Amino acid sequence: MTRFLAVALFASVAVADDKYAVKVADAEPPKELGDAVRALLDHKAMTVTDDKGKALCTVWAVKSLETKATADQAKGGLKYSHVEETTLVGAVRFPEEFKDYRKQKIKPGVYTLRLGVQPEDGDHQGTAPFSDFCLLCPAAQDKKPEAIEPKELHELSAKATTRKHPGVMLLFPNKTPGEKPAVEAKPKDHWVLSYRVPATAGGEKGFLGYSLVVVGATMAE
Repeated sequence: MTRFLAVALFASVAVADDKYAVKVADAEPPKELGDAVRALLDHKAMTVTDDKGKALCTVWAVKSLETKATADQAKGGLKYSHVEETTLVGAVRFPEEFKDYRKQKIKPGVYTLRLGVQPEDGDHQGTAPFSDFCLLCPAAQDKKPEAIEPKELHELSAKATTRKHPGVMLLFPNKTPGEKPAVEAKPKDHWVLSYRVPATAGGEKGFLGYSLVVVGATMAE
């Protein structure tokens, strides 16, 4: 009976994993980005597709990251909190209108991805299972890769939604990233693009894992 359940569970996961996929190809970062931003991005384009092969988005990660973690902290797995808030971590292209984690409409185009942390206030309580996000910023208005003030980032990202709230893509924890990018199913019908970025911690080299929500939205209204 136990063996049957294990086989059934594996089969259900295999079917679920076929719903979305990622294709990795050599491709220069989009020319809509500023030259200084493009110079920091890897040339591996990760394109997430649905079961019909339709592209939902293409992500370019940064080539590497400098973290504020010590070598000892890194042994337990690097976390998003080991990277300074507002740090440029990548870029994304949406071929069609995209709905972010807050169900906000994002126009087709290219956006930078900067690390953001959800404020700890009553307005955001219970809206997401985790507090780390990538904030979307219009490429044409985010040409310099340096970190900026959180308030400035929120204002810049709000231009991606034309509303008061930033455009956001939730991040799930990923302490043990795989060598190759993959699309993974998460609870409550969330789907993440999981990948790793070379990172340094206390002078030691390692990897920071990302699990970026590409399909899925908050249940809060």
